[in-house]
Amino acid sequence: MRIRDVDKEKLVIATAIDQIVRDGFQGFSMNKLAKACSISVGTLYIYYKDKDDLIQKIGAITALEYFTSTVKNFSPEMSFEEGLWKQWENRAAFTMKYPKEVAFFEIIKHSPHSEIILDSIKEFADFRKIMTEFMDNGLRNRELVPMTFEAFWSVAYGPLYTLLNMHTEGKSMGGRPFKLTREIMKEAFSRTIKALTP
Repeated sequence: MRIRDVDKEKLVIATAIDQIVRDGFQGFSMNKLAKACSISVGTLYIYYKDKDDLIQKIGAITALEYFTSTVKNFSPEMSFEEGLWKQWENRAAFTMKYPKEVAFFEIIKHSPHSEIILDSIKEFADFRKIMTEFMDNGLRNRELVPMTFEAFWSVAYGPLYTLLNMHTEGKSMGGRPFKLTREIMKEAFSRTIKALTP
């Protein structure tokens, strides 16, 4: 039996993310991945049972990195405004540092693999609990207007993700060059807070 090579495994993960972001699931195959990594297809089967297993394991790694970064220096006990701003900072920092991983995560999120991946990550349950506690504290402290979870998520994070998408593309509406700055982020955040607070 062959031994796992950590460097080879990292190459496989990075290349798979690149290929899935570029070609989607339909254009992705174990053969193409092996060829791009200059390894045999058999080598991939040391690490993964099949294509779905590969996608789900890489998805779990990416999701865990994202969720971990999202709650860095964050506490559900923070005031609503302070906590939401920390979430914005963390999400923006991760997206700007790892744009391909975020694009991959977005593809995964809207696929049949999503629930399998999220159910496989123990830390995702912790993340949900932290975020629920944060919202509950905001409501209890009268720092948040009551609304459905979906409405909250759209208003709380929609503006940030729109700005991050424009930043990643390097252009805003009409093709104007765009780079997200802290000032623009603060401007959007101030309007978001007004919409969410009593």
